[in-house]
Amino acid sequence: MRSPVLQPLMKDHVTLYVFVSVLFVVGVVFGALLVNALTLDQQQDLAADVQQFVQRIQEGMVPDGGQSLWERALFHAKWLILIWVLGLTVVGMPVILGLDFLKGVLVGFAVGTLVSQHSWKGLLFSLMSVAPQNLLVVPAMLIASVSAVSFSIYIVRNRLLNRYGTIGQPFAQHTATGALMLLVAVAAAMVESFVSPVLLKWAAPLILGYGSGL
Repeated sequence: MRSPVLQPLMKDHVTLYVFVSVLFVVGVVFGALLVNALTLDQQQDLAADVQQFVQRIQEGMVPDGGQSLWERALFHAKWLILIWVLGLTVVGMPVILGLDFLKGVLVGFAVGTLVSQHSWKGLLFSLMSVAPQNLLVVPAMLIASVSAVSFSIYIVRNRLLNRYGTIGQPFAQHTATGALMLLVAVAAAMVESFVSPVLLKWAAPLILGYGSGL
């Protein structure tokens, strides 16, 4: 059964989905290329930080699952709430698109760092560390962004320029979409808190260089 919240968005805003998705992908590419712009000292410091992090994972020094769950859920929720609020302001549309680009940069930089330092092993490790939660977070963020931008466009067209139409239903749809994406963010936080540490410990030997773990 299709969600009554998502179905109108998917049907009426295909162009917006394509646009924000392309913007995110461009951000990923930019973030990956940004790794090459680092100085040698910065790359070495970054490599040391990654090595130290993976070492702690291997030794079982991971945050408590319950505490980590709420910390990560709050972190993801802040992005989504900010997007929801920016959609109400109308003038926040460029900021929303900037956040989508920034998210892509962060993902691309994380993956690019691991790949540049550890080649295919880094790619496999990034699939365990970066991909699981972002498979939920990124679509949630893009859907929230499309909802926010489309709501802002509605306000400009129907309220500021032409003064017709009601704001109640579009606002309710925008808010319902945001609330649903918050639930997705909580699910992503659960994956990040309880699933990712297991995957990371399994893949840690790839980065530490002793045994394959595969």
